[in-house]
Amino acid sequence: MSKEMLEAFATLEKTKGIKQDVIVDAIKAALVAAYKKNYNQAQNVEVDFDERKGNFKVMAVKTVVDEVQDDRLEVSLKDALAINRAYEVGDEIRFEVTPKNFGRIAAQTAKQVIMQRLREAERNHIIDEYSQYEDELVTGTVERRDNRFVYVKIGNVEAVMPHHDQMPNEVYNPQDQIRVLVTHVGSDSKGAQITVSRTAPDMVKRLFEQEVPEIYDGTVEIVSIAREAGDRTKMAVKSNDPNIDPVGTCVGQKGARVQNVVNELGGENIDIVKYEEDPSDFIANALNPAEVIAVQFGDDEDEKSALVIVPDYQLSLAIGKKGQNVRLAARLTGYKIDIRPESEVEFVDEKSSNSDSEDAAATNESQDAATIEETTSSDDTEAADANDAENAEDNTEE
Repeated sequence: MSKEMLEAFATLEKTKGIKQDVIVDAIKAALVAAYKKNYNQAQNVEVDFDERKGNFKVMAVKTVVDEVQDDRLEVSLKDALAINRAYEVGDEIRFEVTPKNFGRIAAQTAKQVIMQRLREAERNHIIDEYSQYEDELVTGTVERRDNRFVYVKIGNVEAVMPHHDQMPNEVYNPQDQIRVLVTHVGSDSKGAQITVSRTAPDMVKRLFEQEVPEIYDGTVEIVSIAREAGDRTKMAVKSNDPNIDPVGTCVGQKGARVQNVVNELGGENIDIVKYEEDPSDFIANALNPAEVIAVQFGDDEDEKSALVIVPDYQLSLAIGKKGQNVRLAARLTGYKIDIRPESEVEFVDEKSSNSDSEDAAATNESQDAATIEETTSSDDTEAADANDAENAEDNTEE
């Protein structure tokens, strides 16, 4: 039995990744609980394990005292000296009290405690091992599916992929190899639980990091991603090197890089736009492929709303099918976007207004000048008439 127990420890450590020390500690705790429960013992007991022989022993721990008050917890100095002359008051002596007939009930109790500790140890082992893979891409094998989850085998553990994390255009069959993003590593009442996804926006980010070395080393940065999984994704990128075009880098030669990501996502459309510090330019890029005439922002800075004006013939393109284009652009930029056609908006051209003002001023000046000139001419005429009258009078008198 001892040999079989040691072999079982080795098997558990190999298959479950649980070290022998953890298993031994679980069994020790189980035997202590079983001993106290089934033999009505309240004394202080410990369990020793002989690693060489594979034997467990129940030991009662008693303290050496001058006068014994409770023989379950104490031993007299006289009895202690009889065992070993080196004992003193305050020392602890361990006596073996392993029952010869530990019994079926004790074994059952020990089994329950052991299983519980093993589950806890396995759960902690899984969490410690896979917590480093959170928000990372891993490859797994589809085991089965039901109405709620697709169960994916990752290494030695089984992860779950909820319905909202499953691509609507994909069918998952047993033994299919799929790449998933680990979104959560935790535990519940049933044990450790790993949740994976194929619809999370970060999955697109991780795929581009694998395909584009410039993103992985930080030369090109993914600023934001807006995704409707299985249909379309918009991704804003910027370059930390002025000599590198971020969009062209992500697209790759002849579109090879972005095509690899599209193939992994089952043909999902991916729009890569350049991030701009100016919000109006960023919004205009985000609405690509639609042409934008102007972007006007609301007065409330906290609301972050924008009115986008587009040509009449580009209105449907800017909005997109079922509003998808403008919806993704709003998520990408963080602005509430309202789109209006050019024909519904009245523009005030500052240059035209300035020219009109200048023309009006010039006209007014001309009119003023004409008035002054007219007045002057009238005054001159009146003066001339007066001189003629005086000359006429002089001639008459003569």
